[in-house]
Amino acid sequence: MSLHLGRHRAAVLGSPIAHSLSPVLHRAAYAELGLEGWTYDRFEVDEAALPGFFEGLDGSWAGLSLTMPLKRAVVPLLDEVSVTAAAVEAVNTVVFTDDGRRVGDNTDVPGLIAALRERGVEETGRAAVLGAGATASSALAALGRICSGEVTVYVRSEARAAEMRQWGERLGVAVTTADWSRAAEAFTAPLVIATTPAGTTDALADAVPEHPGTLFDVLYEPWPTRLAAAWSARGGAVLGGLDLLVHQAVLQVERMTGRAPAPLAAMRAAGEAALAARTH
Repeated sequence: MSLHLGRHRAAVLGSPIAHSLSPVLHRAAYAELGLEGWTYDRFEVDEAALPGFFEGLDGSWAGLSLTMPLKRAVVPLLDEVSVTAAAVEAVNTVVFTDDGRRVGDNTDVPGLIAALRERGVEETGRAAVLGAGATASSALAALGRICSGEVTVYVRSEARAAEMRQWGERLGVAVTTADWSRAAEAFTAPLVIATTPAGTTDALADAVPEHPGTLFDVLYEPWPTRLAAAWSARGGAVLGGLDLLVHQAVLQVERMTGRAPAPLAAMRAAGEAALAARTH
């Protein structure tokens, strides 16, 4: 696939957006790939402002990354949506084609799978998910491809539990749900994906078993979480939010620029440096 003629602009949209690491990752990729003239910015855009933002785009745009609260709001503005994005009702990537079409995709799901594969987790017989937010549905979609058995989702309300069971039916995943009060039971699973906000799993850190499996905690700030630190201390494999962020961004860069493979190592190094700078 050749580079999009005349298309060299990209950006991340969302609200709030100031702390997004996407510009750091994408710009590092452009530098490594020698893509001169390519720019990647961030724009504070909420759901109400999104249609107007799209109307103002010209032919210099190659693509957009979308974060909360735009992943569903963007769908009516698109000409085409990928099977993966449609399955989880979330678009985090828009690519503008040379013939003027707006194509929506989701790189969170394959990004999750790629991050796990990098750590040697190709498949699992059983898994657990902590939380029931937007990332949880992406986690279920990813598990639908690598988990051969049951996935237990730990949630705080019956409404959320019903929602997660519905997602399981849609995505072809054998989902059972359990109350959050039993969340420590998740740790018997060989793969645990934590999708909860900062601080939510802190109280579970003392419940990490003697020989834990793999934990994928999708937070990257603050890092490590108490749970991730306790997991590592027990010798378990730990993946963090930066792993997901980098792997989904790699796929975005490839789709937007037409260049593959995107430079995973350079992008990760840039993300790690940016996070380290924030904490000092």
